[in-house]
Amino acid sequence: MSAHADRIARLETALAAAGGAAGPGLAKRTSNLFRDRAPRQRPAIDVSHFDEVIRVDPAAGVVEAEGMITYAALVLHTLAQGVMPAVVPQLKSITLGGAVAGVGIEASSFRQGLVHDTVAALEVLTGDGRIVRCTPDNEHRDLFFGFPNSYGTLGYAVAVTARTLPVKPFVALTHTRFASAEACFAAIDELGADPAPDFLDGTVFGPGELYLTSGRFVESAPHASDYTYENIYYRSIREKAVDWLTVSDYLWRWDTDWFWCSKNVGAQHPFVRRLLGRRRLNSITYQRIMRWNSRWGVTRALTRVSGRHAESVIQDIDIPLAHAAEFLAFLHREIGILPIWLCPMRAPAAAKPFTLYPLRTDTTYVNFGFWDVVTDAVQRPDGYRNRMIEREVERLGGMKSLYSDSYYTEAEFWRIIDRAAYVQLKARYDSEGRLPDLYAKCVLRR
Repeated sequence: MSAHADRIARLETALAAAGGAAGPGLAKRTSNLFRDRAPRQRPAIDVSHFDEVIRVDPAAGVVEAEGMITYAALVLHTLAQGVMPAVVPQLKSITLGGAVAGVGIEASSFRQGLVHDTVAALEVLTGDGRIVRCTPDNEHRDLFFGFPNSYGTLGYAVAVTARTLPVKPFVALTHTRFASAEACFAAIDELGADPAPDFLDGTVFGPGELYLTSGRFVESAPHASDYTYENIYYRSIREKAVDWLTVSDYLWRWDTDWFWCSKNVGAQHPFVRRLLGRRRLNSITYQRIMRWNSRWGVTRALTRVSGRHAESVIQDIDIPLAHAAEFLAFLHREIGILPIWLCPMRAPAAAKPFTLYPLRTDTTYVNFGFWDVVTDAVQRPDGYRNRMIEREVERLGGMKSLYSDSYYTEAEFWRIIDRAAYVQLKARYDSEGRLPDLYAKCVLRR
């Protein structure tokens, strides 16, 4: 706590010295955003060093940590005290503040909601250089409810207080296969009323091959599978009806192979896995490769040589459960990416809707995660399939995460996002516009 106070004091000194000349920013080596932007100058006020745990209080069921701490580091601290953050996003390099400013989800979300639904308080460095503490009921409650989905356009979380859950040493998994989307989504509805599972997610391998994976904490296990090196977790879903993982390995089960996207760099081949080694089999390695490829255009050049045209389709979409089968049919018909990740989610009943990500609190949603490149023999307009997805999501009453490419017109974007509320937040917390506008940043990539 005292170390955090010292860092805040130094930050306040730097802000005072800079006056109104510079807005805050991050100078990080990694990013979980999947939209390219023009290179940025290193910010004059860099808050990326706010990356420590402040306190873990198992009795109170909370953890307080600085916003730039990665979940990998955060989980190490909390598991050591027998608890975990109530929602732990899938990739180790995601930061706590990033998951609040964006949209963080995982298999506990069908009980706990999104990451921001688990937050009790935020300490935010605003665009106008103030450090304010936000709670659901204090004078900065507008920023508390407006911060999620703001993507650094209102400020940066220098500290977050979030709920924790007690854990047991192992998670027991059950993989249940379904032959139709209708049966799968009906089971999600039923499992929502079942108190036994602590976790629930799913995987779609094809129109007639869907799996739901339910997990529950257990004190002991006959064995614990290892998916951090030679074995690949998503393949095990089709091979095993039941499985056991340590809590830590469960939380990071998707990170080793970036779900299944490691296939795009050959990392699922046994020789390449041995070459990379256990230490480099993770999402951070694959992101570095992806960004190198984006910079040098190797994949684009190879696609042109093949005579085909490529479009990157990397999306996470939240759709009301009642329309989930319809949306999945659309994906099969128009997009064709497989596998697809399913993650049911329901915000706590007492929660107030968050201003910039206004999901209903009386509705179960299903997150669809699909990430690949789609090639076509025909030259399509820029963002052709992504635009189709955006229109279908709006038609079905869903929401789309903004971490990846978006193609909305300005009118479409502000029809989905409450512009009047956002303008009010900007006026109160970034009146001089030192931070970018949400549409400019997330759609125009400025």
